[in-house]
Amino acid sequence: MTGGEIAALIAAVAFAALVVFLIIVLLKVSKVIGEVQKTVNEANKTIGVLTKDADSLLIEVEGLLNKSNTTLDDVNGKLSKTDPLFRAIGDLGTTVSSLNDSTRNLTTHVAGATKKTAQTGVVTKVGKTAVNMNKKRKDKKVNE
Repeated sequence: MTGGEIAALIAAVAFAALVVFLIIVLLKVSKVIGEVQKTVNEANKTIGVLTKDADSLLIEVEGLLNKSNTTLDDVNGKLSKTDPLFRAIGDLGTTVSSLNDSTRNLTTHVAGATKKTAQTGVVTKVGKTAVNMNKKRKDKKVNE
């Protein structure tokens, strides 16, 4: 064999080794691509299920929000009906406070009048006693 034939043989063996290596790499890449395809398919199925679940949840949430709005409107309506009650209670509190002030003033006035009446009563008793004593003295003078 000549040098050219040996070189061609080496080149053919190297080319065959390169082709075998490329085949192995391509087989592994195709396996990886197959696995990626399976993963993408599973992800698409999961996304489909999640989308359906999310749609049903959104419908339920919308229903709950509508019910909540209705309930809130009802509560607000009922609370607005209680406003006059609380105003009346506030007015009653003010009236009771005024009545307490008036009662205190009356009590103070009556207490002052009672003191004056008691003083007048004492003066009246002293005066009656003085009149009686004066009468007795006069009666004694007349009798003597």
